[in-house]
Amino acid sequence: MFQKQAMMRRVLIAIAPIFLMSLWMYGLRALFVVVVSFAVGILVEWLFERKRSGKVSEAVLVTSALFALSLPPAAPLWIVAIGSAFGVFMAKAVFGGFGRNVFNPAIAGRLFVYISFATILNRSYVPFGTFGTAAGSLFGRLDAYSGATPLGILRSGGQTSIPDLLLGLRTGAIGESPVLLILAAGIYLVASKTASWRIILSELAAGSLLALALRLAGIPGALPVESLLSGSFLFVAVFMGTDPVSAPKKKAAQFVYGTLIGICAIVIRTFSVFPEGTSFAVFIGNTFASLIDELVGPKRAAAKPAGEAAK
Repeated sequence: MFQKQAMMRRVLIAIAPIFLMSLWMYGLRALFVVVVSFAVGILVEWLFERKRSGKVSEAVLVTSALFALSLPPAAPLWIVAIGSAFGVFMAKAVFGGFGRNVFNPAIAGRLFVYISFATILNRSYVPFGTFGTAAGSLFGRLDAYSGATPLGILRSGGQTSIPDLLLGLRTGAIGESPVLLILAAGIYLVASKTASWRIILSELAAGSLLALALRLAGIPGALPVESLLSGSFLFVAVFMGTDPVSAPKKKAAQFVYGTLIGICAIVIRTFSVFPEGTSFAVFIGNTFASLIDELVGPKRAAAKPAGEAAK
């Protein structure tokens, strides 16, 4: 039924520990979100591929998993379904399927629902460990239990605990909290040649340096460097910014691409109304990926005409 893709299977392996921790943090609610995202994503791709007598790619499993883990624990399931369908269809199927998409489907789905249903999703964060609370309503409406995220606390001038941020003991999206597990996943993906270390390193370096520079310059709203441990910066940098389909292919271009994402994420976090800028940053990076590949690094030698090649 599925088109076998070893690279995508390695990404799923890297995601698995993060998902297991999300079950400990949010209980069955996290499982409900993941199941709906998988069911809708697979269905949409199957409907598209059956017209071409093709197989569902294992890449859609990665898309569905990443999209689900990027959502608040108490996100209404109908929003989960809409976002998963949008990401797979509008950001992948309409471009011709796997390998032809310009934008990362999980990022596209996340941006669509966060812009379309911002108020509802902002009320869908719950404190970790609230199994009964988080799983208590399948359709949201958890206003009384909404918890402030560390990024929101930092933007309001508050303080956060770095050890708690590292251990993932804080409110956030389902899969963005366990920083140490995300870093371990990044090391595994780089070691297995699944993800580009150039993209990850340049994202982290550019984001850290710009955050530090803005802070030292006294820019209003500039967040401290530890804010990179909050929100989805690391999660998106490791899993979505490194998507091999929507990222540049040349090694030198990958440094430029990662730097662009890191800079855009901090600029959007600091100067826009959106507290989280990483998804927008990757979307911008995807837009310019082909151009960066064309302009940066050695140009490919033009193919010789058949007659000259024979001489």
